[in-house]
Amino acid sequence: MPEVDSIRQKMQELRCCVIIPTYNNAGTLADVIRGVSSYTNDIIVVNDGSTDETAEVLRKVGSWQLPFGTEGSSIASSPHHLITIEKNTGKGFALREGFAYAIQAGYRYAITIDSDGQHFPDDIPKFIEAAERHPDSMIIGARDMSQNDVPGTSSFGHKFSIFWFNVETGLNVSDVQSGYRLYPLHRVSMIRHFYSRKYEFEVEVLVRLAWRGVFIHSVPVRVWYAPKGERVSHFRKGRDFARTTLLNTILVFAALLWIRPFHFAKSLRKKSFKEIIRDYFINSEDSNAKLAWSVVLGIFIGVSPFWGYQMIVAVALAHLFKLNKFVALITSNISIPPMIPVIIFFSYLIGGYVLGIDMSHHEYTSGIDFQWIKQNLFQYILGSFVFGLILSPIAGLTTFLLLVIFRKKVRAKEGNIN
Repeated sequence: MPEVDSIRQKMQELRCCVIIPTYNNAGTLADVIRGVSSYTNDIIVVNDGSTDETAEVLRKVGSWQLPFGTEGSSIASSPHHLITIEKNTGKGFALREGFAYAIQAGYRYAITIDSDGQHFPDDIPKFIEAAERHPDSMIIGARDMSQNDVPGTSSFGHKFSIFWFNVETGLNVSDVQSGYRLYPLHRVSMIRHFYSRKYEFEVEVLVRLAWRGVFIHSVPVRVWYAPKGERVSHFRKGRDFARTTLLNTILVFAALLWIRPFHFAKSLRKKSFKEIIRDYFINSEDSNAKLAWSVVLGIFIGVSPFWGYQMIVAVALAHLFKLNKFVALITSNISIPPMIPVIIFFSYLIGGYVLGIDMSHHEYTSGIDFQWIKQNLFQYILGSFVFGLILSPIAGLTTFLLLVIFRKKVRAKEGNIN
């Protein structure tokens, strides 16, 4: 078969192996290995503490090369690699062991495929073609979840994971839970430590690769679910779903409090002040009033004592009040380091006047920091809110008037050109 021979050659050129994690799937494992062997001999099976006939199945399928340094291993005895974990630890840990071995063996990519027969090895060419078009990207095998034989729990989990992945990364991916994937191993190796060991690992690694800027692409793959009475699943609905939910909770907080604001702020640094004004204000589809109110919100939050959380609070409130989230986020950054001492001083000063304290002897110093306000915390907090209530409407009104003037000029200019 010319196509099969071509794929085998391409997989060698790409230095791509196939990792098969398995736990008590002796009934389907041999067929999966034989199907994968049609396209490559670079197969890594990770036997995760199986207690059925898996070991006997592996002996019948062929000879196996053991991990480096393992007693009885021979470096060139077989292109097939076997990693045996004595006690079942979970799919995530098995994948991590497979990745570590593949990286040590010099592979650049690894395709992961489940051993329960859900996936079709004949879809491997789709991953290889996608890897050639999108080098060093993550390729996910997107399943058709509209099939009649898809379990209800799988369909719910599918939609659940897609929603949270979008919240965590801002990306729309058609399948997050599919175990049929192609990983760029050198990008995986950049993540020094993983926290998951069970099924939720596949969510963790996908989110953290996306955070590192790895492009994610999908290819359509077929999926087969055995009839209900014959189906072998090691997914524990209560415990595994709870672990996945906990992981998503942690990832959402990390994304909203740090990752996504950091990435957005980083992207802003690449734009000049003129580009920011043009892209987010002049050319915005929002009305002058909506943009002005977004500035009011951003400035108020930026001045208020939400240190470390200004961006997330600004975005959350902008979403709640249906304002421009980007403008609110940008203007909340008024509390950048050079401005912090100024904001603290005026907040402290205004707080003193509100409380009736004589502030005439206080002078501004650039050495003002958080330690400086500890002794009079209430005065500062009160003053910061009052300062925000004074400064934000001034900034909003100024923004509104400037938008009226400049947008009018832009429309007049465009009218003359047309």
